[in-house]
Amino acid sequence: MRAVVVREFGGPEALQVVREPVPRPGPGQVRIAVEAAGVNPVDLGVRSGGIVAIGFATPREQYGVGWDVAGRVDAVGPGADFAVGDRVVGLVDRLDLRTGAYADHVVLDGAAVGRAPRAASAAEAATLPLNALTADQGLDLLDLPPGGTLLVTGAAGGVGGFAVQLAVLRGLRVAALAGAADEQLVRGLGAAHFVPRGVPGVADAVRAWAPGGVDGVLDAALLKADALEALRGGGALVAVGYGADPTPRRGTRVHNVWIRADGPRLTELAALADAGLLSLRVAGTYPLEEAATAHARLAAGGVRGRLVLLP
Repeated sequence: MRAVVVREFGGPEALQVVREPVPRPGPGQVRIAVEAAGVNPVDLGVRSGGIVAIGFATPREQYGVGWDVAGRVDAVGPGADFAVGDRVVGLVDRLDLRTGAYADHVVLDGAAVGRAPRAASAAEAATLPLNALTADQGLDLLDLPPGGTLLVTGAAGGVGGFAVQLAVLRGLRVAALAGAADEQLVRGLGAAHFVPRGVPGVADAVRAWAPGGVDGVLDAALLKADALEALRGGGALVAVGYGADPTPRRGTRVHNVWIRADGPRLTELAALADAGLLSLRVAGTYPLEEAATAHARLAAGGVRGRLVLLP
């Protein structure tokens, strides 16, 4: 099979399309014929070597790339709760694999696989796993009661957009921070208040809407201390990204959300997408051989939604 891998760290040109044996599923596993694979910032960290520099992975001869996958089951191991032909989405949440989701086939534990949204294309479905699960698990860490107030930074991005919609479904009132041109987008996702990125005094702008500060912050834009200042005393902040968690003060709780695969929850999130409650945003698609072009576009910034590879 074809797979995009990294053997020497570098820029987009470090991505290589190679031939690898088609993997076989073991007990409790499924093999997915990949129809779409999302391109995420973590993939850029794999390609550049950042994951090794920060100790998330050990040096090895080859790294697979890609976490998000959508496709059809084409082989099952003993005890797997899927059948050949099932449309699924899944998450590759390991960094020590020779091949990842950028490939013709991927083998995942059944617990990392969920049913795909019925009404979505494969490209749309591939935008769901990493970003929606990160937002959902970040909101779990915040543990805010219905009626609470939440600031989502980076609200127009992949994680931030899902966070706004999922927070509204939990009964939260959301202030969204994003680029000025994204106000209509994030209000359409359910945000009750908008804060333009780059405004002087982020905390003051948020506190004008939520006197005393918001109850929680999901910091997808990595504002760190500026985001913490918008938080009330005793509130909670969840940072999305390595080293993005500011030092807590004023009795606040600060966490970093580390994604974990969760197939059953993926199935529930897919159902929300089918119900029109989660938006699956595709910014562009590329064939597998143009993974380097997709990486260059993502690195340039300004992408709204997810870029997707179509093997």
